[in-house]
Amino acid sequence: MRVIVVGCGRVGSELAVRLQAEGHSTVIVDKNRAAFRRMPEGWGGREVVGFGIDRDDLVRAGIGEADALAAVTSGDNTNILTARIARENFEVANVVARIYDPRRALIYQRLGIPTVATVSWTVDQIVRRLLPETTVTAWTDPTGEVSMVERQLPDRFAGHPIEELSDGVRYRPVMLTRGGRARLAGSDAVAQQGDVVIFAVHVDAVADLEQLLAADGGTTP
Repeated sequence: MRVIVVGCGRVGSELAVRLQAEGHSTVIVDKNRAAFRRMPEGWGGREVVGFGIDRDDLVRAGIGEADALAAVTSGDNTNILTARIARENFEVANVVARIYDPRRALIYQRLGIPTVATVSWTVDQIVRRLLPETTVTAWTDPTGEVSMVERQLPDRFAGHPIEELSDGVRYRPVMLTRGGRARLAGSDAVAQQGDVVIFAVHVDAVADLEQLLAADGGTTP
């Protein structure tokens, strides 16, 4: 994938290096050229001096061909505006913004912008949201028979009851994160855009769950 990271602080630099190392074509943008000193020599990606809220700077960073963008500067407003420009003006498919005030998360979710609050921030979390088609194993029982896997639901599931994503004892949703808050996936829960769901899944059913959740395939309940 082609990914743009806006903000070359501790998180942005680590994120860009990881994405590039995992085979993604990565560009990192920062208004301060000196910030790129955080990048290791020969890291393999591209560095652009500019602002995430400046469309011309984003164009220089290649946003016209980007598959994903992470806005991880030190300012909430800058990150949200950058994410909105990427989503609404350039139609970037996967966008996520780092925020310092988790109370804003629900507001931004309604705008279709996934967020991660600083209090719960990890590079793993941003990678999961930038690459939502990736299912991440969070835990496996000692016998290797049952795992807990985390996955962002494709938009086509929005409006459907969460319990429709259950297949008896083979796999079932057990928890979802929405608006920066986690809750158990009760029988009355209805999926919304941007939901991240943790499933309990038997080892023999992992492939079937993957097919169900495929971004461009599977069967919508």
